[in-house]
Amino acid sequence: MASPKQVSEHEAHGEVERVLYEMRQTLRVTGLDVTVRTWASFERFLVGMWEAMGPNTETRAFESAADEVRAQAVEAAERLGRLGAWDAVVLGESQRYHVRGALELYHYLNPKMLVFTSAVKLALQDEPVGALQPLGSAERIERGAPSRMMAMEWVEERPDDARLRVLFKDIQETVGPPSLPGEFRGLALWPEYLEATWERLKPRMRTEEWARECDALLETSRRLARRLPYEVALSKERLEVLREDAELIQRVTVQSEWRLPVLVLGMATLVGDVGDLERRLPFPAEARLVPDFVVGEELR
Repeated sequence: MASPKQVSEHEAHGEVERVLYEMRQTLRVTGLDVTVRTWASFERFLVGMWEAMGPNTETRAFESAADEVRAQAVEAAERLGRLGAWDAVVLGESQRYHVRGALELYHYLNPKMLVFTSAVKLALQDEPVGALQPLGSAERIERGAPSRMMAMEWVEERPDDARLRVLFKDIQETVGPPSLPGEFRGLALWPEYLEATWERLKPRMRTEEWARECDALLETSRRLARRLPYEVALSKERLEVLREDAELIQRVTVQSEWRLPVLVLGMATLVGDVGDLERRLPFPAEARLVPDFVVGEELR
């Protein structure tokens, strides 16, 4: 069965464009990962999924859940030891600034996407996700990407550079489907750094210790997803009502959730390798100061 195509924010139209914009604002990032871009190829599912998940993602509870996953990944990376890639390449001051920004972006985004994807996956398996409390009753955080967050930039998935094509193929085969993760395409803007990173990261990803840490991250993510403040109204039956390819959507979602702990731990490892980046709370969120009655109206 072929993998679905990805829909970028630049290619999106209509309801897909609206949902992708709202997701980027609510998740507080400058771009969206390949999981979302793959879901976007199923328009009716994307809209229904966002209606079910959106209220949770702008709460302090969701932000704190991602923070907990990130902190656990940082502790795991510290136990595994420094990678040594940061000191192994020669980068100019401007290059180092931009690499650091890319690392911070994905170190912030990936834990959010893990909790988000766990919630969607559990709901599509007809497991209860979230609490039955009134919309607007949970604390919300400010929307929009922080001003100092780096723009999300990628190289083409099939670049002209033969060296990158070989590297991308190896990364894809190692981390698994559904498609090449965006952080590696982003880091490919600095090929020497990506090569040094992957040369050291790949062997570590194949160890039993790495697998145990990823299993623990997945367990934490599912536990936190089940405790989100609002019920997530998704199910197998809902997919059938939406007349989407339920089997393909579930397969992509399961694949994405399975490999996201690998990406979360990988990015925590790279951030720790730099040494002086904020590891646990790279972009702290401010409370959204909106009256309760306004919150209730907005979430209807």
